[in-house]
Amino acid sequence: MIGRTQSIALTGVDGEIVTIEVDISPGIPAFTLLGLPDSALQESRDRVRSALTNSGFPWPQARITVSLSPAWLPKTGSGFDLGIALAILIADGKVDQSLVDDLVILGELSLDGRLRPSRGVVPALLAAHRHGISRALIPSGNSGSAKLMSEITSSTAKTLREALALLRGEGPEPLFEMEEESEEGREMISTLDFSDVAGQSQAIEFLTAAAVGRHHILMIGPPGTGKTMLAERLPTILPPLNRDEILEVNSIHSIVHPMDAIRILPPFIAPHHTTTKVALIGGGSSWVRPGAASQAHHGILFIDEAPECDPGTLDALRQPMESHSVSISRASGTYQFPAKFLLVLAANPCPCGRLIGRGKGCTCSSLQIRRYLHRLSGPLLDRIDITVTVDSLGRSAFQSGSHSVTSEELRARVISARKAARERFAGETFSVNSDIPSDLLRSRYRPERRAMTRLLDLLDDGSLSARGLQRIIRLGWSFADLSGRNVPGVDDIDRGIEMKMLMAGSL
Repeated sequence: MIGRTQSIALTGVDGEIVTIEVDISPGIPAFTLLGLPDSALQESRDRVRSALTNSGFPWPQARITVSLSPAWLPKTGSGFDLGIALAILIADGKVDQSLVDDLVILGELSLDGRLRPSRGVVPALLAAHRHGISRALIPSGNSGSAKLMSEITSSTAKTLREALALLRGEGPEPLFEMEEESEEGREMISTLDFSDVAGQSQAIEFLTAAAVGRHHILMIGPPGTGKTMLAERLPTILPPLNRDEILEVNSIHSIVHPMDAIRILPPFIAPHHTTTKVALIGGGSSWVRPGAASQAHHGILFIDEAPECDPGTLDALRQPMESHSVSISRASGTYQFPAKFLLVLAANPCPCGRLIGRGKGCTCSSLQIRRYLHRLSGPLLDRIDITVTVDSLGRSAFQSGSHSVTSEELRARVISARKAARERFAGETFSVNSDIPSDLLRSRYRPERRAMTRLLDLLDDGSLSARGLQRIIRLGWSFADLSGRNVPGVDDIDRGIEMKMLMAGSL
């Protein structure tokens, strides 16, 4: 008799149905696992054997062959344990095959039969739904993630015996999914607020524009002026994530963190400046995992002390900044991870940090300053839309009543501007200003004639590259949306030009 169950194999955030087949035949006791398993999956033999015996089920003293189909697809991780255990019980006549039909089974087994949370439950359930499967059996530690998928009826179990009881109709009712909240009704919960920031009204205004159009931004200023404080509060003014975005964000994070934690707010990822390319972009050998760029999908990727990063590390972000995805090729295949993030870089003006502002006593030579800032490559800076100076604060910034506007007020402006952009781009494949294709910038979404003439003059004399011109137009649309204008005018475009000239002068 052949026992069959179904599970999911992930390649990046994409999943494929895996059929687990078990054959128990007479012969010398052995356990053979087929279907390109990795090391963690190879070890499932001992985990499954101990889990079954410690749950009161005798281990068959026969030749056990486990096949994971399709055979050409590499399988990684320990999430196939529960499916293998149940297939063995079916093949041994202990469980009826009909109980697991149209059911996806995920879960790692401990030696005493308990179920541990599995990585990648959210993308696995999404893949099951795409393949027409409507039921799932998962560890109780992943119950919160399962509630995100309203199309899948998920049952959760703490142990192997409890999983069997659920299959036989002896356990609790399957999980009911959370009710969907409207985009306007979802409350943004955060302890951070822009009202905590003293002064820096110009920086806050440019951060607001960055949030409207998802424009990458570079903040330059002495230490202690609030660059990190501003960046940490940027997620609080982003529009709330819709359901599709929540599923995408949690799909990525469930691969990295198997524990049950649902993210409904835009993520804020801040790797240290000593991070490696693999940690920033993603990769690995036996297990390919998403990097910081993908973990910041639909949120903020903040890198402090950006010039201190190893040479070439930040340049690895250039391709994801354009394509909004990361492609990692290995011998086992190509892995795709989404990476639509808003990049925020922070830098000191010089190695000692006292070149500009109210600080005094800069000891850096002009050569040291040039070398320090030139660690940020030209191609990377050409992809930065906004450069803003965060200067030291004076006494007036700390006077009573001089603090900044609240995040709630700024978020209302951002949501209103994003709504105007969505209405303008109705019928397009994009919805934010930074995603306007180059060909449409030359035709459908051109700024006013005088503003466009000014840009073309700068292009002719070499002050702007073609990419820089296009980014200024996109930024001009965000300034126009914040101001309630239908078309970017000279003032909107001049603010973008000011950013590029400031960048050229500073760097």
